[in-house]
Amino acid sequence: MQAVKNKAQIWVFEALKDIRGKLPFDLLGIDSDNGGEFINDHLVRFCDEEQINFTRSRSYRKNDNCFIEQKNYTIVRRYVGYDRYDTEIAQKRMNELYGHLRLYVNFFLPVMKLIQKTRVGSKVKKKYDEPQTPYQRVLGSPFVPEIKKEELRQQYANLNPAMLRRQIAKLQNRLFQLSENKRNHPNI
Repeated sequence: MQAVKNKAQIWVFEALKDIRGKLPFDLLGIDSDNGGEFINDHLVRFCDEEQINFTRSRSYRKNDNCFIEQKNYTIVRRYVGYDRYDTEIAQKRMNELYGHLRLYVNFFLPVMKLIQKTRVGSKVKKKYDEPQTPYQRVLGSPFVPEIKKEELRQQYANLNPAMLRRQIAKLQNRLFQLSENKRNHPNI
């Protein structure tokens, strides 16, 4: 997650490069929606040069990115809310919050992955794997180099979930205070 100044391709591209640098594995592909902030020559050229597979959703098919939209709710909206944050200080606070959220979500919140869907008459039966954190999934992946896994183990050993939650709550309050100030003083 990364907050950007606006949807201009320069800011989106800068955020994408920053996110890519934080991944413990190679970025193999980007699947974007059809927004102009993603569909541009600059990003397509970058993906070609870096051998990153670039795909996009189908036009007028809003459910193509349903899993991303689900994460937008469970992570972004749940922790940041629905207010519009459009100042430089709000962007800075959001990115600080996202830095802590990234650690909390990836190291301590397990998720279940859908492994099978079977239709039985009019019902759909779903089967999920055992809940694991993204951190656990990366450690179990044969595609992640051992040196990266060791870096993640060291990072995990230094994390305290209770302290992360307190930091997240403090940053949320500071962010919500910006929104409250804007409502109380709209001309500022």
